[in-house]
Amino acid sequence: MVLAATTFGLGVWQVKRKIWKEQLIKDLKEQLSAAPVHLPDNLSDLDLMEYRLVKIRGRFLHEKEMRMGPRSLIRPDGVETQGGLFSQRDSGNGYLIVTPFQLADRDDIVLINRGWVSRKHVEPESRPLSQPKSEVEITAVVRKGESRPQFTPDHKGGNVYLYRDLPRMSSSTGAAPVFLDAIYDEQTAKSGPIGGQTRVTMRNDHLSYLVTWFSLSAATSFLWYRQIVKRKPF
Repeated sequence: MVLAATTFGLGVWQVKRKIWKEQLIKDLKEQLSAAPVHLPDNLSDLDLMEYRLVKIRGRFLHEKEMRMGPRSLIRPDGVETQGGLFSQRDSGNGYLIVTPFQLADRDDIVLINRGWVSRKHVEPESRPLSQPKSEVEITAVVRKGESRPQFTPDHKGGNVYLYRDLPRMSSSTGAAPVFLDAIYDEQTAKSGPIGGQTRVTMRNDHLSYLVTWFSLSAATSFLWYRQIVKRKPF
């Protein structure tokens, strides 16, 4: 009986955690629709601003462009697709283009995930109109770096990354450890990377936990009832 009560209590705890996590994910998504703010003077303040929108001005350092992936495309309507439904360029999995960005009003360089391109447009020579030389203004989403996911191999080398390895990306480009996702811009998407590739990446797998704990609770209660109350041997 004690085991059944404990198991049931753990199930209730998982329900509460599921509700809390779903609310947190909702709050984070709401931040993506808030008005953008200026980049703080102290870049370390960005550690507390993940999923906040910021507005910056400067120029891209295209000669240090990197790619991250492969990744599937997130369309402007939020649907993630494997290809063929958005445009002729969407021919399957592609890559995210990450480019160092020299800020106009300070010496800092940050990293911008400009967005998604198909495999056949990975090389910058295949999309010359996407390489602006002049200053541009960008609205972007603050992101944090990622730890190496379990079972993920090492990066492929060169300028190809499998995940947001912020220390390595910053070291190879001379940029500050700041990573921003450019939002979707219709004009930019016509000739270059398709922005708006931000994923709210909090893993929400509590449903499987709930099923497991309540199944254990039910099974334990049945065994207790059979053996203690009915006194039926196994």
